[in-house]
Amino acid sequence: MTPPLDLLQLRLGHRFADPDLLRRALTHRSARRQHNERLEFLGDALLGFVIAEALTQRFPEASEGELTRLRARLVSGEALAAAASELRLGEFMELGAGERKSGGQRRASILADAFEALICAIYLDAGIDACRERVLQLLGPALDQLQPGEALKDPKTRLQEWLQSRALERPHYHLVGEQERAGVWQFEVECRVPTLPEPCRGTGGTRRGAEQAAAAVALEYLQNHD
Repeated sequence: MTPPLDLLQLRLGHRFADPDLLRRALTHRSARRQHNERLEFLGDALLGFVIAEALTQRFPEASEGELTRLRARLVSGEALAAAASELRLGEFMELGAGERKSGGQRRASILADAFEALICAIYLDAGIDACRERVLQLLGPALDQLQPGEALKDPKTRLQEWLQSRALERPHYHLVGEQERAGVWQFEVECRVPTLPEPCRGTGGTRRGAEQAAAAVALEYLQNHD
């Protein structure tokens, strides 16, 4: 096992009995025939199960619809890419030359898929209990912020509904900046609404995340000045 993968295992809190599982989870299809797509498939199901189990235990009064929306938020591509970025997973991935040259190690979809594959690799290596423990550790902060009800709707949706209820024009989002620092991308987006005195800005690890942050700022201003 190379030192970089030792570092990743340290961050994960899991030492693989079968290091080949970890290598495969980090191998994109552009790199070789033995890649991570089958692991990703099972990892997606495992994440859905573990998060559904945790949500039903945490919110015993929530309806099926509320639980479904909560689960969708936690296992969305954006949420998984953010968790992968926290682990700096892109640094450890094996990509084809073309994919790496085009910045694939920072692409949200590739990171989210690798995160799912990684969860599956842990399950195959150590079983469901170890898998559950790691999922709840890695997604725990996001899980702690969730509440059933209105908070389930993301800021962009809530802003859109607020404007529609007042027959106002929908918001427009514009990317105003992006930069990479130590392998981590940061995006800055403006949210423009005609009733705002000036555009509201937000930042995030993905463009969509930055849009959500900008929408949250805009909605807060509008609600406070309604």
